[in-house]
Amino acid sequence: MSIVRKIGAVILILTLGLNTMAGKVCKERNYIKVLNSVERHGGNAVWKMKKAQEIAVKTEDISTLKISSDDWLPAIVPGTVLNSLVFNGVYPEPYYGLNNKLSSNLIPDLHRAGRDFYTYWFRTEFDLNKVEHEGKRTWLQLDGINYRAEIWLNGVLVGNIAGMFKKEVIDVTDYITFDTANVLAVKTYPVDNPGTIKPKGGKSWGATGEYQNGGNGEIGRNVSMLMTVGWDFTFSDGIRDRNTGIWKEVSIFTTGELKLAHPFVKSELNCPEYNRSHQTVSVEINNAGFKTQHVKVTGEIIGENIRFEKKLKIYRGITEEVVFTPEEYPQLIMENPRLWWPIHKGEQNLYNIVFRIEQNGVVIDSISSRFGIRELTSNTNSPDKSRTFYINGKPLFIRGTNWLPENMLRNSPERTYAELRYTAQAGVNLLRLWAGGIAESDYFYQMCDELGLLVWTEFWMTGDTKHPQDEMMHADNMISTVKRIRNHPSLAYYVCSNETTETQCAEEIIKRYDGTRGYQMQSECCGVHDGSPYKQVNIMCHYENTASERGSRIDGFNPEYGAPCLPTVECLREMMPEKDLWPINKEVWDYLDGNGFHLMSTMYKDMVNEYGDSRTIEEFAEKGQFVGAFNYKSIWEVWNYNKLNYGDRYCAGFLFWYHNSPIRQVCGRMWDWSLEPTAALYAAQNACEPLHPQFDYAKNTVSVVNDYYRAFSGYKVQAEVYDLDMKKVFSKQAVVDIPEDGVVNDVFRIDFPNSISNVHFIKLYLLDDKNREVGSNFYWRSNNVYRGRNTLTGPTTAGFQDINKLPKTKIKTAYTTRQENGAHYIDISLENRGKSLAFFTQIQWLDKSGKPVRPSFYTDNFMTLLPGEKTSVTVETDMRHLSGESSYILVVRGFNVQEQRFDVEIK
Repeated sequence: MSIVRKIGAVILILTLGLNTMAGKVCKERNYIKVLNSVERHGGNAVWKMKKAQEIAVKTEDISTLKISSDDWLPAIVPGTVLNSLVFNGVYPEPYYGLNNKLSSNLIPDLHRAGRDFYTYWFRTEFDLNKVEHEGKRTWLQLDGINYRAEIWLNGVLVGNIAGMFKKEVIDVTDYITFDTANVLAVKTYPVDNPGTIKPKGGKSWGATGEYQNGGNGEIGRNVSMLMTVGWDFTFSDGIRDRNTGIWKEVSIFTTGELKLAHPFVKSELNCPEYNRSHQTVSVEINNAGFKTQHVKVTGEIIGENIRFEKKLKIYRGITEEVVFTPEEYPQLIMENPRLWWPIHKGEQNLYNIVFRIEQNGVVIDSISSRFGIRELTSNTNSPDKSRTFYINGKPLFIRGTNWLPENMLRNSPERTYAELRYTAQAGVNLLRLWAGGIAESDYFYQMCDELGLLVWTEFWMTGDTKHPQDEMMHADNMISTVKRIRNHPSLAYYVCSNETTETQCAEEIIKRYDGTRGYQMQSECCGVHDGSPYKQVNIMCHYENTASERGSRIDGFNPEYGAPCLPTVECLREMMPEKDLWPINKEVWDYLDGNGFHLMSTMYKDMVNEYGDSRTIEEFAEKGQFVGAFNYKSIWEVWNYNKLNYGDRYCAGFLFWYHNSPIRQVCGRMWDWSLEPTAALYAAQNACEPLHPQFDYAKNTVSVVNDYYRAFSGYKVQAEVYDLDMKKVFSKQAVVDIPEDGVVNDVFRIDFPNSISNVHFIKLYLLDDKNREVGSNFYWRSNNVYRGRNTLTGPTTAGFQDINKLPKTKIKTAYTTRQENGAHYIDISLENRGKSLAFFTQIQWLDKSGKPVRPSFYTDNFMTLLPGEKTSVTVETDMRHLSGESSYILVVRGFNVQEQRFDVEIK
């Protein structure tokens, strides 16, 4: 097996067969079967696939036992055509080197090969128990297919789907069999308009001053995942099959003659007390039988002693929305409800509701949902008319980010869990689902509910491409999505598109099918200004607010503001051949950087070299963490400083561009695509800690930030400055009273002595009124003079060569292990016993081959310890990741730290 094939196999195992501590996926009903494939998902269904052109039988026979699928390829469902072709070795792993590059001609592109090339049949067989189905209706549920599909069951065409985000539920009662296996065959067609790379001369539309994204714009005529044609944050020339396939689950369930769907709870809180909530609840009921039915619909909010019911007559073929109002049912008025709050603001309280249909005292269907009670509003009544959000009557400063889906839809609940857990660890409070991506899964919203992460949902249109050709299809997909996600308290805001106009019916759909959330036409209007910067800049630009050529960006509400972080060396080795790693092969690095958009092989490399020229890829990757951590710390902290009314200007919030890597890429983020965290995660975690002292490199001042909805008095902020030899050259302390959800800016200034070493260090402490540490921070700084945004100068950016003069030091390490609730924990204590600083101390949890165990969750990492300083870290890993071996390796290492390796036995 070639190295490319080996790495491809490892990648697919990671993304599609991942097991972590993912919580239980909450389903709205019980399913007889969930037809996930054995391949990569570990399901119970054996799926096969074959190109439609290669099947020379009647279409009706494909979904019968008349034909054999022995010569078909194993298929991954949920997944895509290209996922399965790569799994079967037909094409090489796209996320490796230049394999995916259009000019490499290794993987045929949909635009060039034609739609028939990626039109495939997917087929599976399943048995049904007659006892479970007798006297009931059987339903086939398809959660998502891209892009069009014919659904055949036992020789009958039972349905069609159009649009990537449409959920379809089909009555298959008359077509199932109990005597033999049932055969389900789905013919999937690619998008109607695949688009291609931009023509010479570009397009007449697109983001001003940025790359011309979205290819030639044709992809936008579909209701699909637009980023698959190519963008500067992923492959610039796209995903070859545009993600054709059954990309979400296929399930089977039963009901009586009537079926429930789309439960919904609207909560209205009284203001300003927020101590009473009026619930209006509804559910849809469908009569699939052949006669009028007399039934009773009941509802219950579990554990709250709240029940309600209504008797109905439902005519054949009718779908009716049943509504229960608090005026009609006073029990739906709740006193002192447990409110739902975002992260750091309060508890994420959730309620469960269940609806049932009863006929002659027998329950013939039931459906359940979770909801939260909260009021989330926004307005533009700010000094600069920027949009400000409010949660339960309190202003909410948005520390947000832009969420991107895995580019080939190699999705799983386990991957979603890991990425959202990292997100909460970072302190982010809002995720924007950018419109060129997807409608995220139910489990995504479930986890956001549980973690306190708000969601800004956009609907699949961008200013870089044309608009959908079929507006009714777009409307159908919107309606399906809104009905699916509207009960989640994490769902905060609707936006029709990214940087463009709306479809005619969008706002009407939002009001009709939800009506409880705010809405705006596109991402850059209504108090939200345009974004940038997106790429590497001189870090001093963030502090002086000159990071974008468009002018001030740290003001109002910025929907896109960010910078990259180089992945760790282990991740870099997994994305390209060794020969391209070092010396840096610019062609390969630039391809894995969206055509070099983020300047990883140029400006980022130059900034890494300011810590001394690297001799190996290991050294370069290690120093690359310094630059990435500085990027993230500086950005989050300058926004902290200007929070709401507390800084130099009014800032309502910002959304980091962008959050998670959609592919393997050198322009990494807080974690690599492989789920390996970078130093940026821990820099963000520190910068977004709820009580936080911070330093401003432009003003040389110390400030204190509070993200809690309570004030603190009599706290102390302390600053210490050390030279390269660890001599303390400055110390100062001040008492501060910290306002609720506020900032105490410029508490005091740090005066750096003229004789200080060229590289020096700043340690900040925040102590409570009992002298206990509640927040801290660490910085490194140079004496380099900043000479403007177009230079590579300044105390954040240049002149760090002397960092290499730090003497080696040793960390005293002790650890214990434990196992709880299916997880393995390592509790580690670290103490710097040397006389030198322990700079960027990293903990790694590796298997015997030296590969990081992923995902593992470190409470902290890439730490810097002063002489004598102690800290503790816990590493958590799902036990299912550790079942293959009995011995693993715990590594403690750092820039100037003597490496320690411990063999850890797993019992």
